[in-house]
Amino acid sequence: MRKGDMHGSPAVRARGITKSFGDVVALDGVDLDVAHGQVHGLVGPNGAGKTTLLGLLLGLAVADGGRLEILGTPVGRTLAVPDGVAGFVDGPGLYPSLTARQNLSALAALARYDTGGATGVDDALEQVGLTDVAGDRVRGFSLGMRQRLGLAAALLTKPRLLVLDEPANGLDPAGKNHVHRVITGLAADGTAVVLSSHRMDDLAALCSEVTILAAGRVVFSGPVSKLAAESGELDYRLLTSDPAAARRLVSQTPGLRVAPGRDPAARPDADVLVVRGPVPAIDELVVRLVRAGVALRELAPVVTPLEAAFLALTGTGTVPTKADREDL
Repeated sequence: MRKGDMHGSPAVRARGITKSFGDVVALDGVDLDVAHGQVHGLVGPNGAGKTTLLGLLLGLAVADGGRLEILGTPVGRTLAVPDGVAGFVDGPGLYPSLTARQNLSALAALARYDTGGATGVDDALEQVGLTDVAGDRVRGFSLGMRQRLGLAAALLTKPRLLVLDEPANGLDPAGKNHVHRVITGLAADGTAVVLSSHRMDDLAALCSEVTILAAGRVVFSGPVSKLAAESGELDYRLLTSDPAAARRLVSQTPGLRVAPGRDPAARPDADVLVVRGPVPAIDELVVRLVRAGVALRELAPVVTPLEAAFLALTGTGTVPTKADREDL
């Protein structure tokens, strides 16, 4: 099933999807393609339509118009999706009075999943790093632990399409590592993963492609590598063995300048230059530094290309957050 899926039809194909709630247009002609074995990120400001789109993929809502195909099956005007789809929106549904292990066993029994019994449940708990708290009641779990338990529940279905809303929400570094390993492992085995997140670093680390929504419309969809071209100018931290020489070379490189308001003389880390310019100019600067014999010790974007592209393409001044949960 898994590897072969990657050579057939995509896991998700959406064309012209529309969805309104009264006078509010949540999705306005959205196209989306997600291949098997791909981690596809969904990002947008509050109210962009991300949650609505995720709900359609999970069968929690139906589109008003357009065509949606999931795992090779056309999805009509009923609340149903093909077998092999799993995930959660607005957090997983759990029983607070039951333990983590009991939750998974109950969910599997309700949905009649063939999980392999207790072994399958324990394996899912181990994958998300919850073995040590398998016997604890969920009412005492943190937000991050609940997110990981929701992911474990999805793993029981052996999904071919996994849909996750803010899977890293509330996670500590250890929990985030567990979730990242699970997601990348599933994708390597052929599962398509669609996830939304306001954490641009997570999306950049996990996703091969992203779709950016604004006001219910797609403003970008494609490989993360293409976003640098959409970002315009970026700010980069530059640390070298010779800050004075580096500053001179920056001034001599067409398209580059020290970022306004970020003069290193006024900074506690005065050896660090913050330079602004397009990616090709940054590449040219690196060549000039090497030719001049200046060692390059650090070169990193102050704001990731994904975050910069989000700001440029959506016309917002801030990256998306889950505060107040305004998204439709």
